[in-house]
Amino acid sequence: MCGCTSSRGNAKSSPLNQPEAAASAKEAKAGSKNMPRRIPISKQLASIKALGKGSDLEKAVATAALVYDNAADADGKLRKSDAKKLLESQFMHFMQGQETKPKYLEIISGFDENKNDPIDFEDFMVQLLSLALMSDLRQEIRNAMLGVADGNSNPHLQLRSLTVSGHG
Repeated sequence: MCGCTSSRGNAKSSPLNQPEAAASAKEAKAGSKNMPRRIPISKQLASIKALGKGSDLEKAVATAALVYDNAADADGKLRKSDAKKLLESQFMHFMQGQETKPKYLEIISGFDENKNDPIDFEDFMVQLLSLALMSDLRQEIRNAMLGVADGNSNPHLQLRSLTVSGHG
């Protein structure tokens, strides 16, 4: 594991696992003397030797795994309520504007039922991908690839258009 507090299994040190909304500044300062500083995800990712020459997709999945693992308890699980908070804070742009979609409501209500029940990484990723697939941001990403967002056209599309029209 990465050596951060969440990976070592200290569930109380993770803000997602605290039942209280916030601790006093004095308690937080006293507790921080014993806790190592949190290692940024980018540094954790860079320390994974197998990903040194990894593809963008491999690094994206590894990043999602690290975000999950940093929030998970010692058993590698999150409470449903904590998983929802994690998605709301780390996946907010994908979730934005989806509040009226039935599938979105179904996913979110699943997190709201039995809030203290655990969710494992596999189930978390299924929900994450479901939210990504339905998101309006998915089309914006596609438009960016096609050059639609900024009005520029994609040179690959121009080449295909010329090739197709040249054979017609």
